Amino acid sequence: MEPRERAEPPIDPSDADADVVIRPHDSTRAAGVDAVTSTVAVTLRQAGWRSTLPLLAKLNQRDGFDCPSCAWPDPKHRSVAEFCENGAKAAADAASSARLTPEWLATQTIDELAARSDQWFNDAGRLTAPIVRRKGSDRYEPISWEDALAMAGKRLASLPDPNRAAFYTSGRASNEAAFLYQLFVRELGTNNLPDCSNMCHESSGVALAPTVGIGKGSVTLEDIEVADVVIVIGQNPGTNAPRMLTALQRVVEHGGSIVSVNPMRERGLVGVRNPQDFS
Repeated sequence: MEPRERAEPPIDPSDADADVVIRPHDSTRAAGVDAVTSTVAVTLRQAGWRSTLPLLAKLNQRDGFDCPSCAWPDPKHRSVAEFCENGAKAAADAASSARLTPEWLATQTIDELAARSDQWFNDAGRLTAPIVRRKGSDRYEPISWEDALAMAGKRLASLPDPNRAAFYTSGRASNEAAFLYQLFVRELGTNNLPDCSNMCHESSGVALAPTVGIGKGSVTLEDIEVADVVIVIGQNPGTNAPRMLTALQRVVEHGGSIVSVNPMRERGLVGVRNPQDFS
């Protein structure tokens, strides 16, 4: 069966330089009941109740797993729903049962696949087998894991210098998997092991190390919640790490102030309704 496809408006290259239009938000506050209803709709569509409820029950819990959406730290005392709208949707998306089979891929040329959007491929689901594009072919074909690993090994062995290879890693990998992976790479003869944190925190680490002596945060989550003043520069917590809004809420509740330096007036920093606050 062909993977489901969302209707997308055609993109006119002539509009690439058009002015960006920012429309006013319908609500005076971000999150709230709207966030809950949107989360329920997306999680049900992606994974269904049977998969969604156990998944969300373990999200950011001590006996569960870290949310794939952001790297915001977990508080010592965690709520039943210790996640944000983005995190719940990301977890449900990863739990989707949708699959992109080799049989369907065999019906599509490379040019036809190139016309699809990233969102379409994400919704189509995971690949069920390794695939390869043979020389002279206009489409992908499935191969076994043994053949795929042999092909990769042959290519690595042919490199004139191991440093010509890079091995991208995941910040969400288990310690055991990460250890084995780096052991394999170092045995090959290189330490080219960039990971996802290089994309989002490399610049902050470079700036922090010479100024405060460490490339990571030097305070705890509890320090933020009792601060008299919190200055947020160049980022939007409501988008980048929505759970930070809970910490900022506690700052305001004890009389602290929040200063935001950002050209974008984001709804989450103007007003927010905590979906778990029923008082």
